Amino acid sequence: MNKDYIATIGIECHVQLKTTTKLFSAAKNDARDSAPNTLVNHIDFGLPGALPVFNEQALVLATKAAFALNTRPQLFSTFDRKHYFYPDLPMGYQITQYDQPIILGGSVSYVINNKLKKVNITRAHLESDAGKSTHPPGSSYSLVDLNRAGTPLLEIVSEPEMHSALEAKLYAKELYLLMRYAEVTDGDLYHGNMRFDVNVSVSKNKQLGTRSETKNLNSFRSVEKAVDYEIKRQISLLEQGKPIIQETRGWNEPKQKTQSQRTKENADDYRYMPDPDLPPIIINDQYIDQIKADMPPSLDYWRNKLNKIILDSNQIETLIEANVDIPTAEYLKLIDYFEKNKLNAKQLINWLVNVDIPLAKNNQIKLINKRDILYKNISSMVQNNLLSSTTAKELISMCLINNVLPKDLVKYAQKNNLIQQSDQTDLKQIVELVISENQKAANDVTNGETKAIGFLIGQVMKASKGQANPELVKKIIEEKLIS
Repeated sequence: MNKDYIATIGIECHVQLKTTTKLFSAAKNDARDSAPNTLVNHIDFGLPGALPVFNEQALVLATKAAFALNTRPQLFSTFDRKHYFYPDLPMGYQITQYDQPIILGGSVSYVINNKLKKVNITRAHLESDAGKSTHPPGSSYSLVDLNRAGTPLLEIVSEPEMHSALEAKLYAKELYLLMRYAEVTDGDLYHGNMRFDVNVSVSKNKQLGTRSETKNLNSFRSVEKAVDYEIKRQISLLEQGKPIIQETRGWNEPKQKTQSQRTKENADDYRYMPDPDLPPIIINDQYIDQIKADMPPSLDYWRNKLNKIILDSNQIETLIEANVDIPTAEYLKLIDYFEKNKLNAKQLINWLVNVDIPLAKNNQIKLINKRDILYKNISSMVQNNLLSSTTAKELISMCLINNVLPKDLVKYAQKNNLIQQSDQTDLKQIVELVISENQKAANDVTNGETKAIGFLIGQVMKASKGQANPELVKKIIEEKLIS
């Protein structure tokens, strides 16, 4: 990439709010498992005389989103009509908030290259979604599904304050996590519950260049790849003396490139006007504070809590992401449970990150319920020296994969040869064998090289198939070689 150019990126994110019904009609909101055009009524069809009725639950969720964005909702906001003509927009206009949106300001912060990056939010506004057009390959026609028409969206618009593809990706991921932890959206990226439109421009100075907008990206990877491609494409055009066209582009996933869709409209092309059928939204501080009191624990709350238990930022982010991506697991509730019962939460985190989450991501877990009991019992067995760290992980894996939570976990572990070996007579024999086969390491220990003890313990654990009690093994080695 040519370092003479400065890339500038802004992102608009459409967040589908998890209401039961649509923004202005009583039709069901979640269309993921429904046949085309089955979740539609007279309002969604745009029939003459059909009057919209505002869904207050969308206002509650927008208020929660405001708190997640480090701001508060506006006390007064209004609805407008955005006019354009397309087959999946039966009314001929979209109901949105243009002049006075529900949210002004706010910010999203994330860590990049060990530094905190803050991106300011311009605005966030409520609007109803359009339907969905599909174009069957090789066909000369298009199909329109209006199940999505009228779905409540919160469009969050960032300031153009990002300057690399990685920054854009990290912003998108952080925004996703903020909305999920605020319980604003189901966040199903595959089904488009959150869709990202990235605006990219390049220039050789601080003045913004002509931008392109790549629409409807539904993964963090595609956000990063699309931005990277656009930066390179625009620099290449400028280096050839060609102009950048302000246009809307789409992301071609198989070809890993953006492609032109249409020239970009300006605001005046949409002929915005106040919606005459919808009154303003007027709320007060008491209403807002009531919603704030019902907010779930925030993303920052969980990060701070985990940071007090462990210092590994990678483990923290693995848990933070897995907790919403695998909702049935309720990992953070498990950690809460361990802390309240004065159990070893750090040990639990190790099991979750290294055993549970990898199995869950590979769809291998069958034991969904009663994880708290399983982990509590295994923690007790480790504390009582019945399981080593290795055999504890093996036992967890067996129970999760085979959907087993036996009444007598100790007997189940014994049956599967997982109980830790603590018989001193047997262990002494294994230690003597390991010492005889590793004389150099044994001599190093005798000569004060205590790091070699770890090597010998590892060899004993290997010889005992992970069943030896490592603390007892260390004690026996020290007695034989040091004292």
